[in-house]
Amino acid sequence: MVRGTIVPGYNSSRPFTASAYSGDLVPEADQRTANGISHFPSFLVRRRKYLVVSVILVFAIIIFFNSSTSLRLPNLTSVHLHPNHDYSPSNSSLEPPQTTVFVTKTVNAPEVIKTAVVEQAVTSTTPPSQEPVVFVLIMWSKSSAVEGALLIKSILMYNSSPSEFHIICDDEAEGFLRSRFALVNRPRLNVWIKFYKPDWQSMVDRIEREGSISSDHSAGIPGLMKLFLHEIVPVKKGIYVDTDAFFISDPTLLWNVFETFKPSTAIVMSSHPDQDSPEWNHASRICSCVMLLHLEKLRSRRLMDSSIYRTDSSGRFPPALSPEAFRAMYGLPGGDGHGQYDNVRLGDQGYWWAIVSHLPEIFQPLSFDFEVTSCLLNTYNIGLGDDDTQESLELSRQTFLAGTPQEGDVVLPKLLHFNCLHGTDVYMEWEGWSNPDDILTQRWGAALKYHAGYKWIWLNSGQSSLHLETGGVVFADEQYARQLNV
Repeated sequence: MVRGTIVPGYNSSRPFTASAYSGDLVPEADQRTANGISHFPSFLVRRRKYLVVSVILVFAIIIFFNSSTSLRLPNLTSVHLHPNHDYSPSNSSLEPPQTTVFVTKTVNAPEVIKTAVVEQAVTSTTPPSQEPVVFVLIMWSKSSAVEGALLIKSILMYNSSPSEFHIICDDEAEGFLRSRFALVNRPRLNVWIKFYKPDWQSMVDRIEREGSISSDHSAGIPGLMKLFLHEIVPVKKGIYVDTDAFFISDPTLLWNVFETFKPSTAIVMSSHPDQDSPEWNHASRICSCVMLLHLEKLRSRRLMDSSIYRTDSSGRFPPALSPEAFRAMYGLPGGDGHGQYDNVRLGDQGYWWAIVSHLPEIFQPLSFDFEVTSCLLNTYNIGLGDDDTQESLELSRQTFLAGTPQEGDVVLPKLLHFNCLHGTDVYMEWEGWSNPDDILTQRWGAALKYHAGYKWIWLNSGQSSLHLETGGVVFADEQYARQLNV
């Protein structure tokens, strides 16, 4: 009989050692006969035979243990990812980072317990491998920030990508927003926020250096800053949204529209050529409330003029785009070319209308999906309810689509815009929301109630981070003057 002894802690990758012995070995005194003839050679033959049998049995045991180990691997694996990667803003590399993963596997086999630590490289699924969706926003006053906070909350609720916010604001707006951001410390995906704090006089000075624009809109001077976003925010591209709007679907879908840009495209906004409003110079045929802006292209072509540019004789840049566009639609500023326009309506939108009308090659229309508006267009006669509606029936019910780029295509709402709700500084406080007979309330009141009531702390649904910082503002024309030492 051969017995093999397995030492506890045995490692199958190391040589297996076993001791073998025979139970009927002949004592040394009996190895010779009475006549002195030795029988030792016959004993050696038997011993070799036993040794061969022992080796075969040991080999069989080793094979049994190896097969048992491979058959009893556990189904569950404990994975620990480390280290955590810091989130980078939009100008960071989009290559997915490599993360080292330590996998602990516990293997059970008869009389063998072995724990192995396996090191392997895998691609992390954390946000640094994703391009952030970049927003450039303006929130001037607490009322604007109250509205804008709901917009930002909806972005964080639905965004499947990291979020990056560049917010032009005053002290009051920043304070309110920070009070909400303080409630979020474990967002599902990384969030990066920068506040830009121009003082009032610097905005007035920039408008004066442009020389011809003014505003009749309640948004006033801060509203005109929409024309200078490319000069304030140093990013390649970004989404602008008015504060009286919020998302009801993934903002990454809107960000992906940038992929459809032609080489000449710099501006995308909704187009409503069916609208007829001569009192506004037909500026309601677009809406600057939701815009995709290729800011780098607008910088390189100098969208807005400046007295600094007009005195530049270096020849490094062509003349600014906007002056010729403004004159083509509105004539000479001030009537004689030496004042400001007083016949432009709807604030910044009136100037955007002149720009895209004069330079159609830089413009593309935006799907109405991303601007379901309550102003003039009655949210295209759509709203919540009838969840089993077919697209063909939905399209037949929708209004204000004929003669527009959306004609023939059903509107599938992704962003709601509650503009033209008069009598309140904050659209969520509009008295019509308490009127069950109001058609807008019937269509979208439940959506507003849900998003407004969604708690900020409910955004703590992951292990990512929220980063905040504040900076000043130097307009692009001022930066250029510093380069020229003028």
